[in-house]
Amino acid sequence: MKNWNCLLCGVGGQGTVLAAKLIAYAAMKKGMQVRNAETIGMAQRGGSVVSHVRYGAQIETPLIPEHSADVMIAFEPAEAVRCLRYLREDGVIVVSRKAVKPVTAVLSGEDSYTGTEMLDYLTQNFSHVQIVDADGICQACGSPKVLNIALLAAAAKSGGLGITPEEIRQAVTERLPQKFHAINLKAIDMICKGAET
Repeated sequence: MKNWNCLLCGVGGQGTVLAAKLIAYAAMKKGMQVRNAETIGMAQRGGSVVSHVRYGAQIETPLIPEHSADVMIAFEPAEAVRCLRYLREDGVIVVSRKAVKPVTAVLSGEDSYTGTEMLDYLTQNFSHVQIVDADGICQACGSPKVLNIALLAAAAKSGGLGITPEEIRQAVTERLPQKFHAINLKAIDMICKGAET
């Protein structure tokens, strides 16, 4: 059984920690050993959130060593670039197109950051980059809260997660309250049908 390393990075309030917990649950359902850890800092105030999820036959430590993540699920372009040191050379990057302006930029009135330069850097320097149209999927599903599930589904579809979209679907129905099932399953369906970019 292969060991998998998945790094999730984003901004507080985007659902990064829940996404990590769903990956861990899906991996445990497959009989894998799981370790995970979060670095959340000032996450509730719009700060960075990083979650490490490691799963497989035998996992000794929860933190992913640098240059060894199989997949990075990035909820925000600048957070993806900031955490690149964890990604292995041929790792998969699944990143949301939507930029989230840092609190410091908002307070200072600086509004030039759009995330485009970050996305360009990723696509020019890495072979396996999938950019997800988070806004489009969230609007189609009627809620911004499906972002994390859409990114999870895209990572599963890429093959870099070691967990299938169907297993993500099962984790959603078994771990989330029923009132959230329909919109999240719709987000998974949209990803699986190729509506992600």
